[in-house]
Amino acid sequence: MYNNTLNHEILKLIKEQPEISEKNIARTLSITEDAVKARLADLRDVRDKILIMGNGHNNYHNLRNELEAENYNVVNVSDALLALETVKEERPDIVLLDTASLNADGFEICRQLKANPKCWWIPIMVLSERNKAEDSIKAFKSGADDFISTPFNTLETESQSWNGFET
Repeated sequence: MYNNTLNHEILKLIKEQPEISEKNIARTLSITEDAVKARLADLRDVRDKILIMGNGHNNYHNLRNELEAENYNVVNVSDALLALETVKEERPDIVLLDTASLNADGFEICRQLKANPKCWWIPIMVLSERNKAEDSIKAFKSGADDFISTPFNTLETESQSWNGFET
């Protein structure tokens, strides 16, 4: 069987029978149990991943729900001390960074992410509750790829976020 077909068949069996064992998958597909284990270890979530850094108030909760409904893998972190580590671990496709609701300077976090050789390329969209020109200027000076003020229109944020996937 081709690799993608085999992976598809394994996932299909798991979806149809959530409690199926690796041994039974191997028997059903006429492959070794070690091959099943190796394939399962290699399978991962391939959806575009969006990391939201903020305190999770209603705007972000609604945004998260809408993004997940669009089949995006959404991860949230509200602790600035964990923000940099989370980016390294999660390897998101884009970061939505709320500068006001973290327990640290969001603009500084943006600068640190853009200065880090392991994640400088990840697009960052800064979200701000304050609709002030100086926030927009600070965002771009700190390395942000885009800026949007809240309350934001979820569709606007979504369309601007997707541009980050195309860069």
